[in-house]
Amino acid sequence: MRIALASDHGGYRLKEFVKSLLQSLGHEVLDFGTHSEESVDYPEYAAKVARAVARGEVDRGILCCGTGIGMSIVANRFPNIRATLCHDEYTARMSRLHNDSNVLCMGGRVLSPDKAEAIVKIWLTEKFEGGRHARRLSKLEEIEKAVCEEGGLDEAS
Repeated sequence: MRIALASDHGGYRLKEFVKSLLQSLGHEVLDFGTHSEESVDYPEYAAKVARAVARGEVDRGILCCGTGIGMSIVANRFPNIRATLCHDEYTARMSRLHNDSNVLCMGGRVLSPDKAEAIVKIWLTEKFEGGRHARRLSKLEEIEKAVCEEGGLDEAS
């Protein structure tokens, strides 16, 4: 799998850990930065990964910041992105089974490396269940389309 990876300074150490993990599992990793713990603004790094996933340049993306919250907010502004903030094995599993998550967000200041490893492995291996969940994702796509069109805010509400 081709996986885009990025972080801000708060998620830098976790990103580096995840990068090594992904490579050891045989995945191709595209590291979009940051490349140190020097303070940076998370939106530009989240946008790089979300754009790559949305354009189909990579299969999935993983974003790390201090909590994972900021990264998930940014990524979900892009069309066709289903970024999920996961903090345990259950949320990782459900994000794939029910939401077909294509971007994983995690917090470097709230997760241990062991917990992050368990989350990543589940998120990479679980398959989307489809069925009633596919119907719900179709509704998300309809809302996204309406919001993007002129006057779409009224139609989507």
